Amino acid sequence: MTDLRLDATQLERYSRHVIMDEVGPEGQQRLLEGAVLVVGAGGLGSPVIQYLAAAGVGRLGIVDDDVVERSNLQRQIVHGDDDVGRPKVDSAADYVRRLNPDVDVRAHETRVTSETIDDLVRGSHNAGDEPADGGYDVVVDASDNFATRYLCNDYCTLEGIPLSHGAIYRFEGQVTTFPNDGDGPCYRCLFPEAPEPGTVPDCATTGVLGVLPGTVGCIQATEVVKYLLGEGDLLEGRLLIYDAMGLSFETVDVRRNPDCPVCGDDPEIESIRDVGYEGTCTISAD
Repeated sequence: MTDLRLDATQLERYSRHVIMDEVGPEGQQRLLEGAVLVVGAGGLGSPVIQYLAAAGVGRLGIVDDDVVERSNLQRQIVHGDDDVGRPKVDSAADYVRRLNPDVDVRAHETRVTSETIDDLVRGSHNAGDEPADGGYDVVVDASDNFATRYLCNDYCTLEGIPLSHGAIYRFEGQVTTFPNDGDGPCYRCLFPEAPEPGTVPDCATTGVLGVLPGTVGCIQATEVVKYLLGEGDLLEGRLLIYDAMGLSFETVDVRRNPDCPVCGDDPEIESIRDVGYEGTCTISAD
């Protein structure tokens, strides 16, 4: 670990962390040294970005290629009315800079694709005129589409990079964590292939309860903080399902599937080049 010292301002800012035995000044230094890439600056990404920045995660990358629309504001709370029409990454990055000057925030205005993901995660993708960084320790999947979800899973599984997964639908959400450091499951152990396009409506068609992504995103942020601290039990091998209408949580055990196409005993996917992510996220025939 780099020999960092918390200055007087940081000791005051993070005092409620520092006085906890599970965090302390050493744990806060780990957070300040941490680097997290958040894929998506929408409903799930908003609370993830807010709480990781507030916690003092030292480098925070935000990836999104969309602009703020007024219909986003009911749930995407890092953006405001004055941000309508702006790139989401710029709006979110400005929020982080106002919240915590300790955080080096990198705005990556691009789409996560099989061509861009390695540069983004490894840190060779520049954000504007900023220098390339040293890569990210954790990836947070706060995306809203299956193509990105499967791409993040496959890439992180193959590269051994921890991944936080979250998803929402109407009044329900789910969260799990894939440390990708051994024999644990991946997202494809749950869902080997994405549903056919058009078979699962999105929130623009079915709606979504505005506060729902706040709950799910906060859990994702909690998992990332625990991972960086090396404290607590992660949701590894467990899928947490949240029902906002019934205000209930259910935990489902998730085991590694030996027939999983990416982390199984005889994987069909050995590279993200083996998959067509823009279609149905299925394995290529050739």
